[in-house]
Amino acid sequence: MRKAKSWAASQITASSTSSRSFGKPSHMDKESKSSPKPYSVGSPATRDVPSSSGTSTPTVVSNNATDLKIKAMLKELHQLVFQVQQERERGEHNLNNITKTHERMQQEAKSKANAKVSPYFKSKLRGLYNTAMQDAEAEAELLRRALDKIAEIKAVRSGASSGDRPKQIMRRGVLMSMLQQNALTLPLWIGKPGEDPPPLCGATPADSTYIGKQGDKVAARVKGSDGEENWILAEIVQFNGVANKYDVDDIDAEEGKERHTLSKRRIVPLPVWKANPETDPDALFQKGALVLALYPQTTCFYRALIHEIPKRPQDDYSVLFEDTTYPEGYSPPLNVAQRYVIWCKDDKKK
Repeated sequence: MRKAKSWAASQITASSTSSRSFGKPSHMDKESKSSPKPYSVGSPATRDVPSSSGTSTPTVVSNNATDLKIKAMLKELHQLVFQVQQERERGEHNLNNITKTHERMQQEAKSKANAKVSPYFKSKLRGLYNTAMQDAEAEAELLRRALDKIAEIKAVRSGASSGDRPKQIMRRGVLMSMLQQNALTLPLWIGKPGEDPPPLCGATPADSTYIGKQGDKVAARVKGSDGEENWILAEIVQFNGVANKYDVDDIDAEEGKERHTLSKRRIVPLPVWKANPETDPDALFQKGALVLALYPQTTCFYRALIHEIPKRPQDDYSVLFEDTTYPEGYSPPLNVAQRYVIWCKDDKKK
């Protein structure tokens, strides 16, 4: 495994560049630029992809139907948010009544020198608490619907951007920023009391019958020209049910030149929900678990151990990447978002 100790620190803090060799360790400078070498599964170095010799001009196609659909969905989302606020105000009014009732009950107990609660206050508080529970559930249901609507809007936008149009050339700094933003905006799963997290929530794997949709981001195991295999971040183009294979695009390739046809076992879908450590800790990878994690400032997944799990919904995992150049065999702890931490498949399954 290439040494990553000094390189890791420099890449996490370095400014973005447009070179395809971004983040390359210093001892790789002597590599031939005309025939870039793919990196291995155990090496956290950025992939070098040959640039296209030609140029292409993306055709701008106005999709009025999609724009109108998104506009209508945004209007529905606005209405849901408005209803959430109304429900919250209604709930606050009832909570204030509960507080006032407790105060009156305490005053009555003091005046009568009797700590026993009267049947009147028992009945009133029971009714107020039942109403408060109903208000809270109504607000939670509206929030779930709003989160679902946000997910729908993101799916429509993703489908519109990953159609048959030529892939836009993206500077590496922009790509890294986009990946970070995708991780930050991953929706948080908020289930009902006693409800189990769904598949692809945190560490919860997908069902065996799961078929990814066009535009979904996945980890894909691909073979380089030298025979070395890498887990890369890719985007689903389509699934062939007859051949039971996916067509995926390398997320880091220019103009769609890096397309791969892979079997289902070489594809691992990324989480579509963020697990809440406070309510669903079992949906997180536990400390010491072996995982594949996206190495910071690259688009490749590498084997790592969970060092620390998130304590709050907005927290990342702390992971230790495998690195034989360190005495312990692992790199110093690095933060990786839930979006980019997945189960590690057996390397023998190729």
